[in-house]
Amino acid sequence: MINNNGRSTAEVLREFKEEIKEFATTRFLMLRSELSEKLDTWKVAIPMLLIAAFVGVVAFLLLTAFFVALVAMAFAGSPWAYTLSFGIVFVLYALIAGAMAAYGYSAMKSAGVAPERTLKVLKEDGVWLQTEARTQV
Repeated sequence: MINNNGRSTAEVLREFKEEIKEFATTRFLMLRSELSEKLDTWKVAIPMLLIAAFVGVVAFLLLTAFFVALVAMAFAGSPWAYTLSFGIVFVLYALIAGAMAAYGYSAMKSAGVAPERTLKVLKEDGVWLQTEARTQV
């Protein structure tokens, strides 16, 4: 069957099939690229969170005795000297670990999980396809 533009239905279907394959391939490559970028960000953020936790624990174990003794000197003679010293040192370490964890969390949050660019392009493609379908009818 020949259409009014001089092309057979088979030619139109073959061209449509090629366009669909090209469309799908392009979108797949785009998705793969975006997910790869996100994975690279997560590969940095997750080790940062693990390092933050490790450094927090190591710092606590290695420096606590020194700081506790130093702070306890300020409370010399008090039966609560070491209790207060441990509390003060704990707060210091908690603040440091919290800051590092907040950095790692913000890096992961800013990267997100969803492939935003790909989803945006697919939505635009959907609108375009709807518009094309309406004009073809």
